[in-house]
Amino acid sequence: MSLRLSRLSPSDNTFYELFTELANRLVEGSRILAELLSTMAGTGKQTTAEIAAQMKDAEHQADEATHAIIKRVNSTFVTPFDREDIYRLGSDLDDVMDAMEEAVDSVHLFRLEALPEEVAEQIEVLQRAAALTAEAMPRLRTMKDLAEYWIEINRLENTGDQVYRRLIAKLFSGDYDALTVMKLKSVVDSLESAVDAFEHVANTVEQIAVKES
Repeated sequence: MSLRLSRLSPSDNTFYELFTELANRLVEGSRILAELLSTMAGTGKQTTAEIAAQMKDAEHQADEATHAIIKRVNSTFVTPFDREDIYRLGSDLDDVMDAMEEAVDSVHLFRLEALPEEVAEQIEVLQRAAALTAEAMPRLRTMKDLAEYWIEINRLENTGDQVYRRLIAKLFSGDYDALTVMKLKSVVDSLESAVDAFEHVANTVEQIAVKES
């Protein structure tokens, strides 16, 4: 659909609501990650198994939101911006949730009882990125005031990279046995993938804004 036609024809504004809903699922996912830390520190009210089930449910809801976006694209004649970009943004958002769910599931399946303290920093980055992304989605309607969003997400991703490198150095410092290193690295890698996926979302938003400007 050409940009000119989309501006002359009424488009389906439901997409903005669907993207916002999906982004809010990521806020919930990052909250569950923080609850996981509390549980492992002995201050939480749930077991690891309960948190894993809660995250699985959140991931399922995110999948449903993603499918709703795809279904809407396939049934809508005029979309607010390019169909390919709608597909990409929905997929990028869903990738974040998949990575967060994978991290929690690894903790549960490997029966980990403790995580390196730097993991809390990774989760703080994810919580901040999730909040910023949820705030940015409604602004797709006007494509205004989005630059600060993707700039801050890129900064957070750089912070996440620094934390990740410190974590990897710690895991291979000799303080952990080989099997524990493998288990913890699975969790750390998944959290890093979630941070990277947030940057992919921001990059897609930037590309959309440039096209529509």
